[in-house]
Amino acid sequence: METEHIRQLCAWLAATDIAELDLRGPGVHLCLRREGATVHESVALPTPEAVGSPASSEIVRAGSVGVFRHRHPQRSAPLAAVGSAVRESQALGLLQIGPLLLPVTAPREAVVLDIPAPDGAVVGWGTSLVELEALPD
Repeated sequence: METEHIRQLCAWLAATDIAELDLRGPGVHLCLRREGATVHESVALPTPEAVGSPASSEIVRAGSVGVFRHRHPQRSAPLAAVGSAVRESQALGLLQIGPLLLPVTAPREAVVLDIPAPDGAVVGWGTSLVELEALPD
């Protein structure tokens, strides 16, 4: 997907009330998220099928029951975005249990492939929260 196409999609998305657009096709995964009238992130990355080698993905699961939060309540940006590189122990999200916010952290350096748990979802122990792909050594 060409950069100009992504820019056009961002402009179209900013003119709507759509909060997230997730497109997948042969060799590309594009995820656009917006708050208000501004598109905050856009990520285009090759899908594992396009790379030609099986992805070494890992699922980060909930360690307790609670509400999964993509961002801290006092911040507008998510803690981790699809396509972003994360460090070991970096917060990927928060598990809210009453007033308590527990960090959900990356077990190693990786790239965020997917965040299947929606923001504000009530989750149980073992629920898939974030899918990671390990960075090459």
